[in-house]
This record gives sequence, structure tokens and C-alpha cells, in this order.
Amino acid sequence: MSLDVPRLTAGPYELRAWERADLPLVEEASADPYIPLTTTVPPVYSEGEGEAFVRRQWSRAETGAGYSFVVVRRRDVRPAGMIGLWLRDLPEGRATLGYWIVPSCRGEGAATAALTAVSAWALGELGIPRLQLLVEPWNDASAKTAERAGFVREGLLRSWQEVGGERRDMWMYGRVRAGGAG
Repeated sequence: MSLDVPRLTAGPYELRAWERADLPLVEEASADPYIPLTTTVPPVYSEGEGEAFVRRQWSRAETGAGYSFVVVRRRDVRPAGMIGLWLRDLPEGRATLGYWIVPSCRGEGAATAALTAVSAWALGELGIPRLQLLVEPWNDASAKTAERAGFVREGLLRSWQEVGGERRDMWMYGRVRAGGAG
């Protein structure tokens, strides 16, 4: 089942499908000490590794695994990061979100705008009953982003995920469609 990645407006940002022209964004993300630990962004950038990353984003839509968006600042058309809506658990009525913003664009509200827009679209147009995301307990910026976008902290998942070769705890955040339980 192939998915079409739509263009979404997110306040001063636009969300769109990945393009080969987004390689500088992948390169900056690769240099971040944290992004490659929790994503498929290559930890050492090369043009080949960057292209492979972009192809992986395309394949997520082609295989029906989910939607991968580039977060683009509308005022100067600068890519700032990415947000993904992953559909592995859709048969159980839930989807998972993940996002990152490169260091040079942090603190401008890009993650909150993107998360708010994708969540509204997923809960509304796609009709997904529950959205969830995971945040490491130390990551206050990401936790605040989730809360500003309407997500509620639900609990601590102990030793949930491997990050950088060690098991880490994660806060589970959830947001449900209006009229849903809870």
C-alpha cells in the first residue's frame, strides 16, 4: 500500500516529502551528537549515506510504513528538521510520531508547529484513534514540545529502548482523537 505524503501547513512552516535537495539537512543532522543515536540518520555523513537516508524516507511511504516529512521554514524555504508518523501499530488503532530539528533551527517553534499539524491531520483526516511518542526523561525540550502539541505524559517505560548501546527509560506521551476514551 503506497502512501502519498501531502503538503501540510504548520504556521510559519510547511511539511513536505523528502527531496534529494535536502541532503544538507541530513548532513547537519549527522553532525548532531544525539540525532543519529535515535534515528536512521547516518552518524558519519557522506553523500552516499545521505542519499540512502532520503531513499529510506521515500520507501516508508512506498511500503505503507508511514509518512516522513521535511519541516521547512516558509520565510526562507530552509529545511529545519523532520517529523514522521509511523503506522506499524495502526491495526491496533495507534500510530507513533518522531521528530528532530537541526541545532541551527532549534528554539524557533518548528517541532511544536510540525507536531501540532501532523497530529491534527492524523487524528482528523486519517482518523487514527491514538497517537503516541517517546521522550527520554532528560529531554525537557522534547517533552515541552509534546505537551504544547496536546500530548499528555502517561508513564515511564523502564529500559524501553536502546540508545547509544545502552537501554534507556522513556516517557510515553499520548494524544487521542476527540471523543476517544480517556
